[in-house]
Amino acid sequence: MRLRFLGIIPNTPIDDSPTIWLDEDTGDLLIQSYRATEEEVKACQEIGSIPGHSTDVPDHETIVRLPAVMLEFIPRPKGGNGEVPRS
Repeated sequence: MRLRFLGIIPNTPIDDSPTIWLDEDTGDLLIQSYRATEEEVKACQEIGSIPGHSTDVPDHETIVRLPAVMLEFIPRPKGGNGEVPRS
């Protein structure tokens, strides 16, 4: 796996550091951020996603809260073809 560091929340203390990396091979993002609270997870489950799709969060998944300031580090597709820019 070839990871590229994309960014860390500005002015972060040493032990509180939401961070984003890009998997150069797959284009996937790896995100370290704040774990959603039980209240936030419940709200997500109440809203749901698509009809007929479970709102349970499987053990191998989690919901994270990504601070808005971190959005600047998320790669944007070039040319509208859906591909993640790679360097």
